Amino acid sequence: MKEAGQAHHEAYLDTDGADPDWPIWYAGYLRDRLAGLLNAQFTKSELVYLLVTLDREVQRNAPGTDWQAYYARALLKRYG
Repeated sequence: MKEAGQAHHEAYLDTDGADPDWPIWYAGYLRDRLAGLLNAQFTKSELVYLLVTLDREVQRNAPGTDWQAYYARALLKRYG
Protein backbone atom coordinates (compact mmCIF):
# COMPACT_ATOMS: atom_id res chain seq x y z
CA MET A 1 0.00 0.00 0.00
CA LYS A 2 2.86 2.35 0.78
CA GLU A 3 4.34 1.73 -2.67
CA ALA A 4 0.95 2.46 -4.25
CA GLY A 5 0.63 5.68 -2.28
CA GLN A 6 3.99 6.91 -3.56
CA ALA A 7 3.14 5.93 -7.15
CA HIS A 8 -0.21 7.73 -6.90
CA HIS A 9 1.40 10.85 -5.49
CA GLU A 10 3.94 10.86 -8.32
CA ALA A 11 1.23 10.28 -10.92
CA TYR A 12 -0.72 13.26 -9.59
CA LEU A 13 2.24 15.47 -8.65
CA ASP A 14 0.73 18.47 -10.44
CA THR A 15 -2.27 18.35 -8.08
CA ASP A 16 -0.21 17.48 -4.99
CA GLY A 17 -1.63 13.96 -5.06
CA ALA A 18 -5.24 15.14 -4.91
CA ASP A 19 -7.51 12.89 -6.93
CA PRO A 20 -11.23 12.58 -6.24
CA ASP A 21 -11.27 9.29 -8.18
CA TRP A 22 -8.36 7.80 -6.24
CA PRO A 23 -10.14 4.44 -5.64
CA ILE A 24 -10.31 3.85 -9.39
CA TRP A 25 -6.60 4.60 -9.82
CA TYR A 26 -5.62 2.45 -6.82
CA ALA A 27 -7.79 -0.46 -7.95
CA GLY A 28 -6.12 -0.48 -11.35
CA TYR A 29 -2.67 -0.24 -9.79
CA LEU A 30 -3.24 -2.83 -7.07
CA ARG A 31 -5.55 -5.45 -8.60
CA ASP A 32 -2.98 -7.75 -10.18
CA ARG A 33 -0.46 -7.20 -7.38
CA LEU A 34 -3.00 -8.00 -4.67
CA ALA A 35 -4.44 -10.94 -6.58
CA GLY A 36 -0.99 -12.50 -6.66
CA LEU A 37 -0.13 -11.69 -3.05
CA LEU A 38 -3.48 -12.84 -1.67
CA ASN A 39 -3.99 -15.69 -4.14
CA ALA A 40 -7.46 -14.25 -4.76
CA GLN A 41 -9.57 -13.29 -7.72
CA PHE A 42 -11.57 -10.08 -7.77
CA THR A 43 -12.67 -7.54 -10.33
CA LYS A 44 -11.44 -3.99 -10.51
CA SER A 45 -14.93 -2.77 -9.59
CA GLU A 46 -14.99 -5.03 -6.52
CA LEU A 47 -11.69 -3.58 -5.42
CA VAL A 48 -12.93 0.00 -6.02
CA TYR A 49 -15.95 -0.75 -3.82
CA LEU A 50 -13.76 -2.27 -1.13
CA LEU A 51 -11.35 0.69 -1.13
CA VAL A 52 -14.22 3.16 -0.78
CA THR A 53 -15.73 1.06 2.02
CA LEU A 54 -12.41 0.84 3.86
CA ASP A 55 -11.83 4.58 3.49
CA ARG A 56 -15.20 5.29 5.07
CA GLU A 57 -14.51 2.80 7.86
CA VAL A 58 -11.19 4.44 8.67
CA GLN A 59 -12.75 7.91 8.68
CA ARG A 60 -15.63 6.78 10.89
CA ASN A 61 -14.01 4.23 13.20
CA ALA A 62 -10.30 4.99 13.30
CA PRO A 63 -9.49 8.51 12.14
CA GLY A 64 -5.80 9.28 12.28
CA THR A 65 -4.83 5.62 12.19
CA ASP A 66 -2.26 4.17 9.80
CA TRP A 67 -4.65 3.60 6.90
CA GLN A 68 -2.19 1.36 5.02
CA ALA A 69 -2.07 -1.07 7.95
CA TYR A 70 -5.85 -0.88 8.39
CA TYR A 71 -6.43 -1.69 4.70
CA ALA A 72 -3.84 -4.50 4.76
CA ARG A 73 -5.49 -6.14 7.80
CA ALA A 74 -8.92 -5.86 6.20
CA LEU A 75 -7.73 -7.34 2.91
CA LEU A 76 -5.97 -10.21 4.67
CA LYS A 77 -9.07 -10.89 6.75
CA ARG A 78 -11.26 -10.95 3.65
CA TYR A 79 -8.96 -12.80 1.25
CA GLY A 80 -6.13 -14.29 3.33
